[in-house]
Amino acid sequence: MLTRYKNFLKEFDNILKAIYEEQKQYIHCQKGCSKCCEKGEYPYSHIEFAYLTQGYINLPQNTKILVQQNIRNLLMDKKEFKGERFEHKCPFLINGECCVYDYRGIICRTFGLCYYDDINGYVRLPDCVHKGLNYSDVYDEKTQTLNISDVPKVNLRIDRVLSSELANSYDLECGEIRPILDWFGTKK
Repeated sequence: MLTRYKNFLKEFDNILKAIYEEQKQYIHCQKGCSKCCEKGEYPYSHIEFAYLTQGYINLPQNTKILVQQNIRNLLMDKKEFKGERFEHKCPFLINGECCVYDYRGIICRTFGLCYYDDINGYVRLPDCVHKGLNYSDVYDEKTQTLNISDVPKVNLRIDRVLSSELANSYDLECGEIRPILDWFGTKK
């Protein structure tokens, strides 16, 4: 199953490459920027988490220890958290870089892109638009409007990607989708 998922990712990454190319004039992502990894829930399906685990297994021991410490600290913080959505820094972000980059999930692969969410009926923008980054030069904060017409019609929500024709062509069993921390600890 993970081999099929890996092959799916190769094809999906080519689709994303084309979308990034179409949107490159609005994207300000650069090596070293980790804004998208510093606050979120990071939804992962069961298959994505299994694949991510393979990446973790291949890490050097000292990096594994840092990831384990991050997870332990985040689980303790989540236990104390009183709100509805526990947003946090990704536990795999070490020194501003993803230590499992090749094994990252769909949410991570699509971060930074703008797309049309046909389920909710609106254009989704990356959160970094509010930090003066991606799409900020064509987004009006006051009116909350995007001044472009070439928004990709593909829906990049994790549930849509994992139930797409492409995913189905690989006969993937993706399983439940939950925030990444819920894969490590008890749900809140």
